[in-house]
Amino acid sequence: MTERQIIQVINPNTSLAMTETIGAAARAVAAPTTEILAVCPSSGVASIEGHFDEAVATIGVLEQIKAGREQGVCGHVIACFGDPGLLAARELAQGPVIGIAEAAMHMATMVATRFSIVTTLPRTVVIAQHLLQQYGFERHCAALHAINLPVLALEDGSGVAQEKVRQGCIRAKQQDGSGAIVLGCGGMANLARELTQELGIPIVDGVGAAVKMVESLVALGLSTSKHGDLDYPVRKTLTGQFKHLN
Repeated sequence: MTERQIIQVINPNTSLAMTETIGAAARAVAAPTTEILAVCPSSGVASIEGHFDEAVATIGVLEQIKAGREQGVCGHVIACFGDPGLLAARELAQGPVIGIAEAAMHMATMVATRFSIVTTLPRTVVIAQHLLQQYGFERHCAALHAINLPVLALEDGSGVAQEKVRQGCIRAKQQDGSGAIVLGCGGMANLARELTQELGIPIVDGVGAAVKMVESLVALGLSTSKHGDLDYPVRKTLTGQFKHLN
C-alpha cells in the first residue's frame, strides 16, 4: 500500500475564505494518497499586494513552515504569486518548498513556448516581472495583464473579479500569441480548468502546479538541499516577537 503523505499549503495572507479556495484547488489535483493541510497565519495582512505586504507576510509563512515541519508534513506550498519568503522557508524546512509563481512558470514552459500572466493590481505586475527575471523565464513571458481589482475582490461573491480574469485571459490569447496563460494569484486557483476548456489553451494555476511538483519531488526522494546556502539557519538567539522561531 502506498504511504499517505501530507502536503502543507500555506496561504500567506489571513483570509480564511481564500485559504478555503486554495485548499479546494489543491485537493482537486492531489493524488488519493495525498492529504492537503491548508493553513494561513493568524496575524499579518488580509491580502498581499506589494513589497511591504510580502515582508509582513513572510514571518507568518515561516511560522507555518515551522509548524508543518513539527507536524511531519512531506512538503510545503507557498500559495501567493509573489512567492514571499520562499528561500527563507527552504532554509527552515526539511521537505521541499514550492512557490506557486515559480511552479506555474515552470509548468507553462512545458506546454507552450510563450506564456502570458493575468494578475490583480497593476503594481503586482512589477513583482511578477522581478520573479520572471529571478527564475529565468523573462524570455518566455510574452506579456503581463492586470485586471485592476484587489486580491480580496476574488472572494466578495459578486463574480466581477472572476469575469475580469476571464476577459483578461481572452485578451491575452488574442493579443499576445501566447500558447498558455498563467493565473497570477492564488485566489484564482479555482478558475483554471473552466478557462482551459473555454479558451482551448492551457491556463496554468500555480496552486495545482505546486502541489504536483511537491508530490513528484517526494516520490523521487528529493528534498531541499542542505548543502550550501539553503542549509538550516545558523543557530543564534532570537529575541522578542521572534523568539518562538528558535
